[in-house]
Amino acid sequence: MREAAPAKINLYLHVAGRRSDGLHLLDSLVVFAALGDVVTVSPGAVISLTRSGPQAGALPPVEDDLVHRAAHMLADRAGAAAGAAIHVEKNLPIASGIGGGSADAAAAIRALARLWEIELPPALLASLAEDLGADVTVCLVSQPALVSGIGETLSSPGPLPPLHAVLVNPRVAVPTAEVFAAFAAGPPALPADPNPIDAWSSDPATFIGQLARHRNDLTDAALSLCPVIGDVLAGLGAQPECQLARMSGSGATCFGLFTTPAAAQAAADAIGRDKPNWWVAATGLETATG
Repeated sequence: MREAAPAKINLYLHVAGRRSDGLHLLDSLVVFAALGDVVTVSPGAVISLTRSGPQAGALPPVEDDLVHRAAHMLADRAGAAAGAAIHVEKNLPIASGIGGGSADAAAAIRALARLWEIELPPALLASLAEDLGADVTVCLVSQPALVSGIGETLSSPGPLPPLHAVLVNPRVAVPTAEVFAAFAAGPPALPADPNPIDAWSSDPATFIGQLARHRNDLTDAALSLCPVIGDVLAGLGAQPECQLARMSGSGATCFGLFTTPAAAQAAADAIGRDKPNWWVAATGLETATG
């Protein structure tokens, strides 16, 4: 059984506060790319995990892999006395702000539920996501969502326009915890928009204009740890027909938005020629809901 694990893109990300336990409250619009990792599961005597692909060499030991943890958690909490051979084709850079590990864990949960023929009630999914990480909740649905709370609360943004993106990572891992620590040590977050958007437009130009009123509050913190992010944003913003350049999640991956696949591919080709050591990919964004 094959399950896609698409890259998660935070079109904007506001830090709305902090809970008493130290976890940050978020406000974000998330969509998913048409590219990502691939998780395959098949029957096995025990739970095992293998990895391949261009980014597999950067993964942690198997016992520390989020997919391995997710599989064992699901088996324990669902009472599944079964094994599985899990394989991850790792195409996305790690610790890069596009939810690769969370997407892989979510894909493994979906695939294992089919393999083991078990239900995934909301309470079980919530408990898994709470222990596996904030991005797992939205990655389990892998559809456009407005994300709030610590990542556990999802709502539909309504119809969004078709968009194309160029994703760029300078091949520098930026651990999420370090970015949030740098954010917490910095100046207070900017206030929320006093004129919040009631409805997202399905017209590309209008929608991108709405996004431009938002921001990624973690950008300065990530820049303090990984200054090359500034070069990535500048490179994307300089491309013809780039409508918006922004960092995704906690970085270091940044995205540029384009209205046609040809413009996105041309920009990806140009950046790839200029920065051959960077990870660069043109992709469609899956903006349909339902």
